[in-house]
Amino acid sequence: MGDIEVLIVEDDERIARINQRFTENIHGYCVMGIASCIVEGKELLDIIQPDLVLLDIYFPEESGLDFLWHIREHYKNTDVMMITAAKEVDAVQEALRGGAIDYIIKPVIFDRFKRTLENFKQTRGKISNQLTINQEEVDDLFVRNDYELATKSSEVPKGIDPLTLSKMERILHKYSDGGITAEEVGDVVGCSRTTARRYLEYMVSTEKVKADLSYGTVGRPERRYYTNQT
Repeated sequence: MGDIEVLIVEDDERIARINQRFTENIHGYCVMGIASCIVEGKELLDIIQPDLVLLDIYFPEESGLDFLWHIREHYKNTDVMMITAAKEVDAVQEALRGGAIDYIIKPVIFDRFKRTLENFKQTRGKISNQLTINQEEVDDLFVRNDYELATKSSEVPKGIDPLTLSKMERILHKYSDGGITAEEVGDVVGCSRTTARRYLEYMVSTEKVKADLSYGTVGRPERRYYTNQT
């Protein structure tokens, strides 16, 4: 599968460039065009026929939500991710009904943005060459299910995202034999070492994870984390 081709439709040039930089910092993505209005967006959509559109809602001439429905009607192979300052519940509900893969409220946080695009890429990769799919595979594709399960599984404090927490737990299980450092977890998840350590130490405090000190390749002590298997 080649790079995922992206069209950005955003009337604020500064934000459009930020979205472009964020997208191109994620492996497997390529920004093919940037439109500053809905009319230009429709023209580029017809030319590029991208895999994904990053779409604002507020435009002088037309709502981005109307453009979302235009895409759904005429470009069924193109997905849409809303990136907007709109916080109205009606807007979120309409985006969901229109099949948007995500709804990110500005200002965009890179880790949050990256998580969605990486999940989107994994989903496309899993089903691109399949004709049929079983229930377990369907459940694995829907990130929303993971989020709900993580949210129900425990009450987490402020600053701990249940979906990120669930992902880190799965990573730790993969490295259960030799353990893993906060820096290594951050590399896998796509976050800073400081953020990874915060989640790992939270898991230590809840006794889901244990940690000890060892010496790295340069003789420097480092904290390694292991699943607390019983």
